[in-house]
Amino acid sequence: MSALRETAKVSAFMRRDLRIMLSYRMAAAGELAGMAGQAIAFSFVARLIDPSRLPIYGGTHANYLEFVVIGIAMNMVVIMMLHQLATAIRNEQLAGTLESLLVTPTRLATIQTGSAAFQLLFIPLRMGLFVGILGIVFGLDYHVSGLLPSIAILLGFIPFLWGLGLLSAGAILTFKRGNGLLMTGGTVLGLASGALFPLTLFPAWVRTISQANPLAISISGIREALIGGAAWTSVGTDMLELVPLAIVALALGAIVFRWALRRERRLGTLGLY
Repeated sequence: MSALRETAKVSAFMRRDLRIMLSYRMAAAGELAGMAGQAIAFSFVARLIDPSRLPIYGGTHANYLEFVVIGIAMNMVVIMMLHQLATAIRNEQLAGTLESLLVTPTRLATIQTGSAAFQLLFIPLRMGLFVGILGIVFGLDYHVSGLLPSIAILLGFIPFLWGLGLLSAGAILTFKRGNGLLMTGGTVLGLASGALFPLTLFPAWVRTISQANPLAISISGIREALIGGAAWTSVGTDMLELVPLAIVALALGAIVFRWALRRERRLGTLGLY
């Protein structure tokens, strides 16, 4: 019964976030429009790119727009997930409801899960719509068979971002506005991921770092699936690399968040913002 009650609370968080999104429809539309604007801008950049410099996926030579649209979509995933938990905590602080929420008979894990649950379901849908619509508009040659493998890779990558999101939420609890460093880290991840430009154009040390960069691993795997039509066997290889990194990030994020929460409770500053 306890598990059912906690599950019902997660669904309540999701209904709340859905209603908030529907109340600010222009904000959601603006995000999609901004990403579409990036894609349009890069469609002109594509005319300047030598196709022979682009990677080959499954024997298919990608054009630059096919290459970069996936990178833009994954960058969106990173930004949304890194902001989600921290923003949820910050909004509760500003509304004066954080302390009240944490004294309710609700498990901390339920609050953390509920704060991100809506985005966990909505992000793959938004990413799929974005890539699909641009694929139709610009005539991009993506393999439909790569859709499910891409979703599997994305689901393996999101727990890593969730761990970073917990770190960001812990920084918000402690410093109130202290998530700038983590956002900088997210930017570094993006730069060393090959999201916008092939990693072969970067110095050797950047390519070395990218081999342990979960974002680079995920983007490469999704490109192999959508552009090269890679089978599920390649997904297993990507998962073997992503899962250990996700476990470390989740464990570190949970430890930091709980430490920050205990500290604020001890100091009596949990409700301050």
